[in-house]
Amino acid sequence: MVAPSETLVKYDHPVLVNKTEMKSRKPTSEAADGPGQGIQEILDRIFPPREWTEGDQRWVQQVSSAPFTRADVIHLEELLDGRLKESQARDTGICPQRRGLYSQCFDELIRQVTIECTERGALLLMVRDEVQMTLAVYQALNEGSTAFGTRKALQAELGKADEEKAIWDLEEKNRELKRQLSDVTAENEAIEERENERQQTEDTKHAEEIHFLNRANEQFKNKLEGIIAAKT
Repeated sequence: MVAPSETLVKYDHPVLVNKTEMKSRKPTSEAADGPGQGIQEILDRIFPPREWTEGDQRWVQQVSSAPFTRADVIHLEELLDGRLKESQARDTGICPQRRGLYSQCFDELIRQVTIECTERGALLLMVRDEVQMTLAVYQALNEGSTAFGTRKALQAELGKADEEKAIWDLEEKNRELKRQLSDVTAENEAIEERENERQQTEDTKHAEEIHFLNRANEQFKNKLEGIIAAKT
């Protein structure tokens, strides 16, 4: 476990402890019978001590129960402004950095108010938890609506792709039908041309046969007339 990151909540200096001491007790910044121990216990319930290890050493850091001054409040405001600039937090819109820093600032104000009046501190803690719960609900709703919108957009894209494929298939089928129509038209034209040629051949042959028959009939008539004329 690494050392916790910096926070706007004021903590005491970390205390080095060993594993035996951690099992038996947790260190406090003051003696067990010293003044302010009740406040420290309350603060420890609100802000549990931070624990981490460095090598074989185990450290514990409790939230500070030291009384605050006007200068501490001014310093807190300056720290907040500085951290906002360092993290390049956005001034508007959803910004996790800004929200996290303001949450730390509010926790520090709860710590300060609790030292002065535990009842007001408990009330502020209720307000903080309610706000966090409300934000969590809104965040879940936002994530749900975003996921829903993403699914709808994906479905629309898939539907669009299906429509485009169907259009492409229909266009390809139309092109194939046009090719088939062109082939059938060409075949019909070839058949019609062959039929015209055959008909012309038949007409020529028929005309030649009629002409031949007419000539034969004329010759037969002339011959018959000659025979009749010879008998008379």
